[in-house]
Amino acid sequence: MEPTLAPAGRLRIVVAGWEGGGNVPPTLAAVEALCARGHDVTLVADDSMVSDARAAGAHFVGWKRAPNRPDRSAASAPVRDDEWPDPFAVMAAWSERIFLGPSDAYARDLIDVMTVRPADVLVASDLLFGSVLAGEVAQIPTAVLAPNVSLSPLPGHPPFGPGFLPAASDADHERDRAVAGAVEALWNGFLPHLNAARTSLGLKPLARVLDQMRAADLQLLATSAAFDFPVAGLPEEVRYIGPLLREPSWAAGSREGFEGAEGPRVLVSFSTTEQGQRAVLARLVEVLGALPVEAIVTLGDMLEASDLPARPNVRIVASASHEAILPRATLAITHGGHGTTLRALRHGVPLLVLPMGRDQNENAARVEYHGAGLRLDPASDAGAIAAAICRLIDQPAFVQNARRIADALRAEAPARERFVAEIEGLAARRRARPTCAA
Repeated sequence: MEPTLAPAGRLRIVVAGWEGGGNVPPTLAAVEALCARGHDVTLVADDSMVSDARAAGAHFVGWKRAPNRPDRSAASAPVRDDEWPDPFAVMAAWSERIFLGPSDAYARDLIDVMTVRPADVLVASDLLFGSVLAGEVAQIPTAVLAPNVSLSPLPGHPPFGPGFLPAASDADHERDRAVAGAVEALWNGFLPHLNAARTSLGLKPLARVLDQMRAADLQLLATSAAFDFPVAGLPEEVRYIGPLLREPSWAAGSREGFEGAEGPRVLVSFSTTEQGQRAVLARLVEVLGALPVEAIVTLGDMLEASDLPARPNVRIVASASHEAILPRATLAITHGGHGTTLRALRHGVPLLVLPMGRDQNENAARVEYHGAGLRLDPASDAGAIAAAICRLIDQPAFVQNARRIADALRAEAPARERFVAEIEGLAARRRARPTCAA
């Protein structure tokens, strides 16, 4: 076990965050855990996160040069996924506007904060390449927090994005090499942005965009090895810490009226950000309305209940605590966001996943790989959706496999404790390094 600081060893920690939907709860969970441990934490993030940061006991600084969303509304989103023709175009848009294009702005904002509030550790974001760059420039111990599975494929894993299962044949390996090359080319198309930032900050240019992440000391994956694909040797700097699950403040308080269920209960929850989910949600309501189930659909901020058809056995709400619903749920239907997926599995609830982009194909592939659910194209017709729902409810293997993952998650040390231990261990190792006398 890595050494950790004594409780009295208060660290000054800067955390980089941004408003991207599903990445926000893990970031805030990390901040809460560090504050609860007694550390001095500063969250540098979009203004939409200010109230939660301060409620946790952290200092808050909004982005100044870098993009800064004032709220969670669709109008403030830098990219609307449904406006782009394919996942590669969506990824390119996010890279240009957030991940890589503003690298210099994110780095300089963080450097300014750490100049005013000197830090012992920087917790960077796995998609804000400029946040890792800031740690490299400041020469400060840096841990990258990934709110889900690894963006850079681990040994033996297929390339991130399409949702492939692990290769089982020569053709699969060839497929993986071809797609990995295409993904690498997409990233490297933004290498001029990153290298311009590096040069302006006095660093040498890189040959690959993903090499920027190697500047960090640790890569902390806020997921579980029990959910991920098997790994053929985990790199030394990569650690699973477990899912950092935290209900959004706007949903956690809605716990009333979900106590009982006469028949199978189905939770339906899609993205809290705009991904063009209205059509698939309307189709799901029609299908569930014709089945002998009780369904609860949570919408988030992007839709109104009036946008969907009404059915007597389908309850449509703006928000509700999933922790209040899942203990009595038979099935969860979702887009495959990591938080929703892992929360359902933690309760032993199988899933029907209809991925719509981002990391959702990857999470759907892992659900399928472990036999804890099924995945469908979100354009699937009502007949295919109804057949999948009935199969998931009627066949016990799915719930057995979901409960197997739930048992594994319960057997792990709490993710918040593991995260804090890694941050404290990183600081202790850096402090223990010998230095040269002048």
